[in-house]
Parts: sequence; C-alpha cells; structure tokens
Amino acid sequence: MISQHDIEIYRRDGYLVVPDVLDTTELRALQAVIDDWIARAASVDRHDDVYDLEPSHTRAQPRVRRIKTPHRIDRRFDDLVRHPNVVAILSRLIGPDLRLHGSKLNMKAPRYGSPVEWHQDWAFYPHTNDDILAIGVMLDDMELSNGPLLVVPGSHKGPVFDHHADGAFCGAIAPETIADEARRAVPLTGRAGSMSFHHVRLLHGSALNTSNRRRQLLLYEVAAADAWPLMGVANLAEFDSRMIAGERTITPRVTPVPVRMPLPPAAHQGSIYENQTGSRQRFFATAEVAG
Repeated sequence: MISQHDIEIYRRDGYLVVPDVLDTTELRALQAVIDDWIARAASVDRHDDVYDLEPSHTRAQPRVRRIKTPHRIDRRFDDLVRHPNVVAILSRLIGPDLRLHGSKLNMKAPRYGSPVEWHQDWAFYPHTNDDILAIGVMLDDMELSNGPLLVVPGSHKGPVFDHHADGAFCGAIAPETIADEARRAVPLTGRAGSMSFHHVRLLHGSALNTSNRRRQLLLYEVAAADAWPLMGVANLAEFDSRMIAGERTITPRVTPVPVRMPLPPAAHQGSIYENQTGSRQRFFATAEVAG
C-alpha cells in the first residue's frame, strides 16, 4: 500500500495520506451503522459512554459530534483496524507488533460541527516511546471547507507544548504560543475511503465545517506493542486484548522522548471537546468569527 518514499515522507513530515484504502462497498456498510447510531441519539439528552453531543443537540434535531470507542460498540469497527490493507501500512510505519490504544468517530454537521483546538495527541497519553500514530479514516470526501484535519509538518520532532490552563490539563494549546506553527498548517484532504496517518506528537486541529456537506472522520490510535502508557495499565488482559498484529510483550522499550503529564486532570474530564472547555483562548472560534 505504501512505498519507501512514503515512509520517508511520514518520518520527515509526521503524516501521510494514503488514497482509496477502502472501497465503496466497505464505506456503505460502515455508514449504515453510523446512521443508526445518529438516529438513536434522539433518545439521549446528555453526554454518555457512547455519545458526545453538540451544544445545540436536541431530541428533535439530534447533533452528535463524537461516537466514543466505536470499536467496542460494533464488531465491524474493530475489524476495520485489523483490515489487511491497514495492518500492511501500520507495519511499515511503526513495526509488526501493534496494539490499539483507542478509537472515536468525530462528526461535523453541515455549516456547523465543533472545531478541535490545536493539540498533540501525545499530551493525552504519553508512553515509554513515541512509536504511536493516529489513523484518520475519511468516511466522506475531505475538503478545506468541511473542516478537515489540519497538521503542522515536522512538528512531531519539536517540543511537547503545554496543554494546561489555570493549573489543570485542558487538552488545548494557548494560540499565542504556536502562532508561527499555525501559519504553516496544511489540510489533510482526500476522497472518501482514503486514510491519513499522523504521528502522536504532530501538532494538529480542525476548524468548523463551513460547507453544506457533513464531515465524518473515524480515528484509531495505534501503538507499537512495546510502547507502554506512563499513566499505567489497569488491566493487563484487556490491554493485551487490543493487540492488532504481532506479539505482545511485558518489556517496555524506553526512549528519550519529551513528556508532559496530563495532570492535574481536566476540570471537565471526558472527550477532547469536554477537556477543551477549560481552555481560556480559542484559535478556531476566533477565525470563524473573523470569517
């Protein structure tokens, strides 16, 4: 699925977009499940273990911004991260021994859709090494107008930025500290069925959806099996059950990577949307108002 040149691009820039990993039949099957999840949100009034809702959500007009851990809700989403095409790419980027860290489905309704402020995934779950990446499965065509992922090339080789406000973790970086980086951001666009792969330390975010089309991005976080979370492993059997390929290990590989712990915990603990309500400043909200 990818060449040696693609691998070199990923290592240099911290991201890669691979077109047409999934076909139309596979996409339709996933969409049918998602449509059912959205319909069921009409019976939900607040965030729960499945749904993260938009502030404007009502039962009459359901608005879901995230489905939490879809791989635990429906087997088809667990199978997807184990798809031969996906495993082939992951094996070349971070090695043959692979463990799923987590999953989520982020959705942006037409002319709406909450933005995600600038952040690094590494700030949320530092490990003993950073051979970790996020897969972005493009379930819709991604264009600049519908709020695609924005990334800063090469930022995975730089510092771990402060994701705290008022003494607590908030999952967002103060905009004035990354003004130069934000100016270098590029969008990850592509046809539905394409996938992006971005390094765990890569600086990224996404703006509001200003188009008349929805934007659905299914995200998986995958780690090399010898990368162990610094916040600990509560259940070894469950930890090992998330192996995607290769062999598990109880010998962590420790590398000299910069770390900043997500502690004290966020005042609004939950999804990144909830965490980021503790941020004092907004980059994308300001950009939207100005536009």
